Amino acid sequence: MAAQDTLPPNAVTRRFAAFAAGLTVADLPSNVREHLTVLLLDYLRVASLGERMPWSGWAVKLAGQLGGNGHSTILFSRERTDPERATFVNTTFSGSIDADDVHVGSMLHPGCIVISAALAVGEARGASGERILAAIAAGYENMIRIGLSLQPSHFRRGFQSTATCGGFGAATAAACLMFEGADRAERIAETLGLVASFSGGLTQFYHSGSTVKRIHAAHAAGEGVHAALLAEAGFSGPADILEGKDGFARAYADGHDFDKGLDGLGEQWRLLETAIKPHASSARVLSAIEATASLCTEHGLTIDDIDTIRVGIPKVIQGRLTVNEPKDIQAAQMSLPFCMAMVLKQGKHVPAGFTLNIDDFEATLADPTVMAISSRVSCELDDDAERVSTEQSVGAKVTFRLKDGRLVERFIDAPKGSVSRPFTMDDHVARFRQELGRRFDAGRVADLQAEVEGFVRLPGVQRLMALLAPR
Repeated sequence: MAAQDTLPPNAVTRRFAAFAAGLTVADLPSNVREHLTVLLLDYLRVASLGERMPWSGWAVKLAGQLGGNGHSTILFSRERTDPERATFVNTTFSGSIDADDVHVGSMLHPGCIVISAALAVGEARGASGERILAAIAAGYENMIRIGLSLQPSHFRRGFQSTATCGGFGAATAAACLMFEGADRAERIAETLGLVASFSGGLTQFYHSGSTVKRIHAAHAAGEGVHAALLAEAGFSGPADILEGKDGFARAYADGHDFDKGLDGLGEQWRLLETAIKPHASSARVLSAIEATASLCTEHGLTIDDIDTIRVGIPKVIQGRLTVNEPKDIQAAQMSLPFCMAMVLKQGKHVPAGFTLNIDDFEATLADPTVMAISSRVSCELDDDAERVSTEQSVGAKVTFRLKDGRLVERFIDAPKGSVSRPFTMDDHVARFRQELGRRFDAGRVADLQAEVEGFVRLPGVQRLMALLAPR
């Protein structure tokens, strides 16, 4: 019997903690272990992209100024610091460009947070790959399931759940690697209780711009590790923080359903629903991007051929993701019209397997042609898009009325990279090799791939970190 099954149903926080405390790699089905390999490959790919961003430099500089000492490596460097600051920096790399893995239903990005925390704490504590992998699985499950319990009310209240629920993922992973013994589950529950008090992540940036979202995930991840360190030092948080009458759910949502979050815990793996994104934009606009590219290439269209542009969307997108004239790069990445406009400017010349990366948005935001196209995109609620949109993916129906009078349409019910249309392992490896090949020679990239693919057998992550460092 699983440890959480011996607890009363209303002991929500303790049930999540007991699940994490009892989880080992032996409990993970083969498809879960395979998907964790995919998530690790993609994490390093995205972190490599994100490390080059200016705000990543700000994070590195800040960590140096704060002067943390320790044995946790800052990715792609030989610098080491304490696990909290390493987690913050590495999550900034991997979670700041909106290219990282995503769970659509819970509206959050788990990998950048959970993997960063597990690697930093695992390296500092000399944990094996097996222990780190179990901690990552536990962190993913708890973070996703807590998010699912609060959505969509949580989002409607104005919270970004990567920032609010992310702390639970990092705290779970860190506590799993730090605590042992008979009271392990209780210590994990107290860590969850601590991190909840540090939770934050408001979405005003959707309206006003700013760079704060670049560190939403990083702050949550760092605070999750900080909470575990506080618990180790002797502090504790309420072990009923999720369900308590003045707890997280009451404060952060107008409605919640923890039965949904707990359903199948330890038997049905929600982390398998985590999607890998082909573009550095919101997961909820990916279908529209794909449909636009498909119409342009199939019909040989340029923007000069198109009279009107309509996209049918589900209600969940309306508002924050349908802004026609975004104020900054972050807003552009979250704008369905702007993303479509970037594709439409290329038109029939969009290459096969193209990707919208963060540098594309940087180069395009000031382009008056793209902004003019974006202003022409009409987003309208659509019954078909609503019908196919699920906790795993969001659909879109793109329709162009051409200047010659023809009407062309493409409906994408789920984008490439989602659970129902996943990339192949060969795709993941190719994407990993392409990005890491920009840093290292082919031999080192092959060694890195082997470390990730054999992660569960690693005695520790020291060699992986060394391979990621410049020579």
